[in-house]
Amino acid sequence: MCESPHPKPGAGRLELAQIFREHGEAYRRAHRLCAQQRRVMQAIEDCRTAALGGHLEACDRCGAEIARYHSCRNRHCPKCQTLAKERWVEARCEELLPVPYFHLVFTLPHEINPLAQGNPKVIYHLLFQAASDTLQSFGRDPKWLGGEIGITMVLHTWGQNLAQHLHVHCVVSGGALAPDERWIPAKRGFLFPVRALSVVFRAKYLEALQQAFEAQKLEFAGQTIPLGEPSAFGTFLAKLRTKDWVVYAKPPFGGPEQVLAYLGRYTHRIAISNERLLDCENGEVRFRYRDYAHGNKTKVMRLPVEEFIRRFLLHVLPKGFMRIRHYGLLANRHRTEHLAACRAALDAPTPAPAEPKTVEAFLSRVLGTDANRCPHCGQGRLRPIRALPPLPRATGPPLLRWAA
Repeated sequence: MCESPHPKPGAGRLELAQIFREHGEAYRRAHRLCAQQRRVMQAIEDCRTAALGGHLEACDRCGAEIARYHSCRNRHCPKCQTLAKERWVEARCEELLPVPYFHLVFTLPHEINPLAQGNPKVIYHLLFQAASDTLQSFGRDPKWLGGEIGITMVLHTWGQNLAQHLHVHCVVSGGALAPDERWIPAKRGFLFPVRALSVVFRAKYLEALQQAFEAQKLEFAGQTIPLGEPSAFGTFLAKLRTKDWVVYAKPPFGGPEQVLAYLGRYTHRIAISNERLLDCENGEVRFRYRDYAHGNKTKVMRLPVEEFIRRFLLHVLPKGFMRIRHYGLLANRHRTEHLAACRAALDAPTPAPAEPKTVEAFLSRVLGTDANRCPHCGQGRLRPIRALPPLPRATGPPLLRWAA
């Protein structure tokens, strides 16, 4: 008998995997999907089922046996992000400086959405490039700071209603390391003027997009608007230059704890979590969303299953694409040296390296329970007794619902 050793509150509620299992095959037959979208759908359907195999555990006290199946570990799966998030955030603890941090958001106009659907890797990369170049150019300008800033950027491609909304969230150090290795603090509660940021961001992005077009890095097959001709593409860019591009700056974080809490919320978020799903009945999916345009109210959206799946698949990232990137002081190549120089300038101690934690320790902290305690007797310990090889999907037992 396969059962959950650690059921979540509300176990048995609708999950994205269930929607894909019931309606995914019909959707795949009716729509042309790329290989990455098919892989993501299959991984979510198979997650924590016999299709991926696992191991059988037995209690050393009462003898009860528990089957645990492997996770898919796909970054788009709503059940596989908690441990990855916790490990990533813990690593960031060692990189935080005792300075204020700011949260900025750079957003692409929706007119670019159709182009992104056919060229996601190019469009997303240019978003990172233009936003990071803009922030670093302001940071290096003596008018504002005059040094190197630290930036962590996270790509989000969705809005609360699952529609395309291409933007990057940026956590930026409230100060810069000068060329002579002095620390230059930002003004209290202020980093850079957002209006000026948006103008420079627009110019940098459109220039890079023009260069991508000239280098023939863009594909236009299936586009509803023919943009392959230079004149048509030039008109497209001209219209984008007349629009106000959105750069949003939130108030600075209150301290390192708020920075880590923010990073934990945003870095490993996917387009929709299982907690937001309400039901899937009569060919429609209902889910909760926040309406930011009307007072941040929580509302319920109803979509046909086909449209729900289409919207979710819009946000499948290209294989190998890095959606979390670091720049300036936090760029991977010189991060250690830069942070050491910053701490010396700030007269701040070097944090002690975190002790490596086992998976069991992570589970215990995240879940608030002992992952290896027997759920039947509550006293014994679960010990692996044998491996469970992957089974064909059609013959696998029902899904387990236990937290990870």
